[in-house]
Amino acid sequence: QVQLVESGGGLVQPGGSLRLSCVASGNIYSINVMGWYRQVSGKQRELVAMITRSGLTTYADSVKGRFTISRDNAVNTVYLQMNSLKPEDTAVYYCNTGRVGEDYWGQGTQVTVSS
Repeated sequence: QVQLVESGGGLVQPGGSLRLSCVASGNIYSINVMGWYRQVSGKQRELVAMITRSGLTTYADSVKGRFTISRDNAVNTVYLQMNSLKPEDTAVYYCNTGRVGEDYWGQGTQVTVSS
């Protein structure tokens, strides 16, 4: 089992910034990809960004140039730096990781972008 704990969500004005963190614990042996997803009530969960253990990254088109995913393998933590936030970024953000046949999710952290 792998446990994921997110933090860093909150309320921010449009144009502002937030940084999300996700700490992984438990049986994290051979974990490679870690990612962030988001979900708006009534809609499908969507990929925001992902990063491999070696640092290769993938971003959704909607966040390219504004969000940066990073990772500190020494403390088993993945970060999502979110800049130039827009109201449409409002969602519950989830941390995700897994191995073949296994899929793990955090509890989610709310991000609200509003004036």
